[in-house]
Amino acid sequence: MTMTTIAWVLAFSPICVFTYAYAVYPALLWAFSRVMRARPQYAVVDWPSVTLTVPVYNEEQAIRAKLDDLLRLDYPRERLQILVISDASSDATDRIVGEYEARGVELLRLVQRRGKTAAENAAGPAARGTIIVNSDATVRVPPPALKALVSAFADSAVGVASGRDVSVGAGDRESNRSESKYVGYEMWVRALETRVGSIVGASGCFYGIRASIYDSSFPEELSRDFASALMARAHGLRAVSVADAICYVPRAGSLHTEFRRKIRTMARGLETLWQWRRMLNPVRYGSFALMLLSHKLCRWLVYLSVPFAIAGLSLLAPSSPVSALVLAGGFIGAVAGGLAIRRARRAARVGRLGAMLGFALASVLAGVLAWVKVFRRQRSPMWEPTRRLA
Repeated sequence: MTMTTIAWVLAFSPICVFTYAYAVYPALLWAFSRVMRARPQYAVVDWPSVTLTVPVYNEEQAIRAKLDDLLRLDYPRERLQILVISDASSDATDRIVGEYEARGVELLRLVQRRGKTAAENAAGPAARGTIIVNSDATVRVPPPALKALVSAFADSAVGVASGRDVSVGAGDRESNRSESKYVGYEMWVRALETRVGSIVGASGCFYGIRASIYDSSFPEELSRDFASALMARAHGLRAVSVADAICYVPRAGSLHTEFRRKIRTMARGLETLWQWRRMLNPVRYGSFALMLLSHKLCRWLVYLSVPFAIAGLSLLAPSSPVSALVLAGGFIGAVAGGLAIRRARRAARVGRLGAMLGFALASVLAGVLAWVKVFRRQRSPMWEPTRRLA
């Protein structure tokens, strides 16, 4: 293989992988979902006991509204345990939660800050429900959502049920509207995966798991919501997305905030996939392994291939007008995206095209930096919650 051929492969590998992960794979899911026999629907005979956990760190601005929401949930109160796990909060969070003790809200405080996963681990022994549901402090869960989520467990083959995120935000800010479009796309893909078999990762904002497969010794540097679907499959169970289990997720306050969140979540996701790499074996796990490869690994490989693509285009540019044009277009797009991010950080108005370029640049840079963190073994068990728009 000549150096020119290698350069061409490197240059256009991100486009090929991106096209497969974001277009071909969903198209295949859609095609299979059209020909597969519909799964039976199971009615809830008796509502199971549920422990609803809310891990928090310094959420004094959001926790009161969150608890008011949870107390309005349409679910038998005698079968619902609301458990707030404070990761050694240093503000008024614990005091505010204590005001709700008479209404049945329980507080479990960690004496030392250890991160979100450690807080979730601590919740395991304190949970009394047969279903454990996790919800973030800043998301809003409408009253019917919990019953919709829990009803999925009427099917004994379901081990994990994930809610449907709806991205919301104040005003008409373009700087983070692309996030909302991406969330909608992701929920559509998960709905297709549910029809075909199983989703390969749950929404950390609102998802439930059977207590029988809940791991209270889960590694603190890994992503539990992603791994929950892998745990379910390892136990011979499915993970599903529940369309009616809506939770409203405020958009990140800025592209900069979203940028930091993407680095953290992607790096933890890569570490989690490495720990559960056996699930990529199609001989043992069948279509689930192929879906995991397509939905997760291929998306992340796009970012890993970007630096190599730039190197390939740079080698080809002197002799290939097409490569030179692509390289120049990428440079111009990156500059425009960087300017959009800068304007957004200064609270200036950003146009729709600028917002899209800023979101794309933030996503690519975050993906590349996530790979760097993984290669350098920079694990991040500590947790800094994403502060989102109200």
